[in-house]
Amino acid sequence: MRAKQKILNLLKDGLAYKGLDNLFSFIEKTYSLDHAEVVKDFNKLVKDGQIFEVKKDKFIKIPSSVYTKGTFIGNSKGFGFCQIENSEEDVFIPAGQTGGAIDGDKVILRILSQSVDGQDGQIVSIYDPIDIITGVVEKIGRNFFVDPDNNHIPFKVRIVDNGIKVDIGDRVVVKLSRENNNFLGKVVEVLGREDDIKACELALIRDHQLYEVFPQSVLDEVKKLPQEVLPSQKKGRIDLTQKVTFTIDGEDAKDLDDAVSIEKVDDGYLLGVHIADVGEYVKYETLVDEEAYKRGTSVYFPTSVLPMLPKELSNGICSLNENVERLTLTCEMLIGEDGQVKSHKIYESVIKSKARLNYTNVYKVLCGEEADEKTMSVREELLLMHKLSKIVQEKNKQNGCLDFEIPEVQFVFDENGMAVDFEKRERNDAHRLIEDFMVLANQTVAKEYYDNDFPFVYRVHEAPRKEKTLAVVEYLKGLGIKTPAIPNPITPDYYQNLIKLVEGKPFTETVNKVLLRSMQKAKYTNECLGHFGLALKYYCHFTSPIRRYPDLTIHRIIKEVLHKGKLSGARMEELDTFTYEAGQQSSLTEKNADKAEREVDDLWKAYLMKDRLGEEFEGVISSVTNFGFFVELDNTVEGLIKIEDLPDDGFLLFEKQLKLKGQRMCFSVGDRVKVKLIASNIYTRRIDFSFVGFIK
Repeated sequence: MRAKQKILNLLKDGLAYKGLDNLFSFIEKTYSLDHAEVVKDFNKLVKDGQIFEVKKDKFIKIPSSVYTKGTFIGNSKGFGFCQIENSEEDVFIPAGQTGGAIDGDKVILRILSQSVDGQDGQIVSIYDPIDIITGVVEKIGRNFFVDPDNNHIPFKVRIVDNGIKVDIGDRVVVKLSRENNNFLGKVVEVLGREDDIKACELALIRDHQLYEVFPQSVLDEVKKLPQEVLPSQKKGRIDLTQKVTFTIDGEDAKDLDDAVSIEKVDDGYLLGVHIADVGEYVKYETLVDEEAYKRGTSVYFPTSVLPMLPKELSNGICSLNENVERLTLTCEMLIGEDGQVKSHKIYESVIKSKARLNYTNVYKVLCGEEADEKTMSVREELLLMHKLSKIVQEKNKQNGCLDFEIPEVQFVFDENGMAVDFEKRERNDAHRLIEDFMVLANQTVAKEYYDNDFPFVYRVHEAPRKEKTLAVVEYLKGLGIKTPAIPNPITPDYYQNLIKLVEGKPFTETVNKVLLRSMQKAKYTNECLGHFGLALKYYCHFTSPIRRYPDLTIHRIIKEVLHKGKLSGARMEELDTFTYEAGQQSSLTEKNADKAEREVDDLWKAYLMKDRLGEEFEGVISSVTNFGFFVELDNTVEGLIKIEDLPDDGFLLFEKQLKLKGQRMCFSVGDRVKVKLIASNIYTRRIDFSFVGFIK
């Protein structure tokens, strides 16, 4: 890893080195590095698309002034687009310039032109091709083919070299091979029949390159780790096993990252946030670490969890299970009556959680009701936490913190794992209490390591772009809402004022979604750029190292600093490189996981709705397009009403006002409407409605 930054520095934008042997020799001699290390890091940079061979033996750093990298979005018409990392604008790829890329390939592209309408590009290399697709087996002539589930792949894949027996109508996973622009496939997994909902779910998961099974080499390495805290591991740690600590999670949670404790003191509240010390078990560059880096995050589906770490770690020795000793990193904060952190300590500790609590019973206690014996045993601590949580919430609100209250879906399953119903997921004061304390710890840790100038991974949420905020203001004007002038720069306070302007109105939830869509996506980076949504200057993710790689990364940095104090210049440079790479990788895996979770949720929604054809529902118009508009029902289901099915004609889309206007009718985002369910397709996960009427 030490050679990576040296190579990137040498191949900076506009420079190129002729001849690999010359380049390797120069790096080795200049920086006293081992030849094997230089070659290994160089090849990894090529594989990751961070450097590119422009001509034979001439390499440049990516991105450059002309070249960049992205993910190809294909279609059946020959042209496509590229999603560029850290950019909201896609690059158009004309037909004939795709370089043989298919949907999902990671590519290097050359920018051909740039104008106010956007950028055009040409794909010059595929550095990380898609090699797995799912689909349904069919037979054409004597050969078996797979018709891809991904409708952006416009061809069928012929099955070859197949050792697994398949039948027509099987939904399968195939490994792709590419030979002279021909795509062949070998079946590696049969998921079930094409109409089996569980097979459809698993196909979506595989399409996102997600797997529940860990490589055997990783499992073998985990077996060597202790499954209980050893006396030698407790040396040098602060013993908190006698302190009243407990966890609060959902009823079905098994990976318990965080425990909390509280005391009332003269100066305010002494809050302890105790996080599983995963870094003690998952060391850098071990097989377990490499697999965790690759996965980046645990992924949560209605019927399953795909963990970042094997269950022996995530549910076992790293999980803060009750009545057993566990190693932790503690962020202890003294919080004043104004909700401000007056002082803090971060240290290695060992705890023994007194109780594994759940949100349902904790909420009962917070409401003054009786709960189970375990929850009642820490009633005083919970009430104290509730009081502190309210103080912190008020402080956050004064600082401009945004709380959109966007509902999420929660499915209800029977004993066979089949969905039988779904509803909005509850978020009450028990959830908020834990969220408030985790945010405090994340903020406190981020500020300390920023102030001391250590390389770190930050959770960054940049301010909205002005054009996006202008569009929101135009929309609010259309609703009759008078808005204040947009400040420069745009502040969280301004967005908070917009939220207040629509509080209590029928379209509050819809406006919150419009506001949320106008904001940039949060990401991970080694630059501390602040968190707009939380109205914080310093922020990181410290509290979930079992299920998020950025948290694990900074845990290891924290532990290194706690043990060594100052770090050498070479080590600081090494960590700076790694925190950048970990941030990039974690942002990509988070994006992939979020998309997979949404698609699987949509699949189960379509499955549950398909038996309700012809029923009428009430909902809200959630978005408008030039081909119709989408309606979201109160149960979170979203479906399309096509423009050709509307009782009017001559519709025009007014994007800024979020309206679809016809000669007699006008449909606006936020309008409440009655609709009839006319189609629900589990294969496309698409739900179609017909318009019944407006609801006053």
